[in-house]
Amino acid sequence: MTEPQHVRQRDQGERKDLSYPPAPESLVVGVYDNHTHLEIADGVEPLTYREQLDRASAVGIRGIVQVGTDVATSTWGAEMAAVEPRMLAAVAVHPNETAVLEQRGELDAALEAIAALATRPRVRAVGETGLDYFRTTDPAGRAAQLRAFEAHIEIAKKNNLALQIHDRDAHDDVVATLRRVGAPERTVFHCFSGGEELAEICTQNGWYMSFAGTVTFKNAVTLREALERAPRSLLLVETDAPFLTPVPYRGRPNAPYLLPHTLRFMASHLGTDVTMLASQINSNTESVYGRWDDEPVTSQSNPFADQPPQS
Repeated sequence: MTEPQHVRQRDQGERKDLSYPPAPESLVVGVYDNHTHLEIADGVEPLTYREQLDRASAVGIRGIVQVGTDVATSTWGAEMAAVEPRMLAAVAVHPNETAVLEQRGELDAALEAIAALATRPRVRAVGETGLDYFRTTDPAGRAAQLRAFEAHIEIAKKNNLALQIHDRDAHDDVVATLRRVGAPERTVFHCFSGGEELAEICTQNGWYMSFAGTVTFKNAVTLREALERAPRSLLLVETDAPFLTPVPYRGRPNAPYLLPHTLRFMASHLGTDVTMLASQINSNTESVYGRWDDEPVTSQSNPFADQPPQS
């Protein structure tokens, strides 16, 4: 039985080192990676989802949330979470994708598909959704993003799911939308990118802040200021793999097994014991998504074994 094929390939760009970094020292108290993309092939020798999870388990990663960015990746995540006990799923259309789909007249159909996937077992979040004003600059595209964001919020609330927000250069409009429409009970700012002001807003509203490898970057001063401001009870940690690889391996392929680098950096910056921070983040993560064993997997078989590779 073959491993499921990757849904897509990451653009390698001009990166010089495409090898996966060595594994870090295992955590004494493991944590969850609450945002990753195992469906993306990356590096000179792409790891399968099972290789990714095995490496993660070996260094103390307790589980991951596999995050969709379109119907294909969301379907992949929902199907794999149904058979893999270390994986939960989040389903959505990424804001930049919504602008493209709107131009094609396909956005409504995509939102209907996401609404159906949100009812699947072991789908615990709607995401990543939100607003991205960095890559989408035209008014029509941003209007499509806003419409889709509001639709995703309603899907999350209807199904009592967490919401994972993608917010890039759009803090004010993301916050205004959440306040106007009404944020789900469990709302997460994935790959938190704001400063102290946004951290204070999240604190006041009980919104979770998930920090990725970016917090380790030398120039990420405002992120570290936000980390200091955030209550420990609202902290989460993620990789956003295969992107945003933490220091000292920035630029190389990222994976859930590298999460200890980010966690240890956070603990050091906050002046706290890494095991205490891990315990707090575990409690927070399970408050957002529930326990990974709350719903049993349906089978250990591979639902994609007989499917041809996808590009």
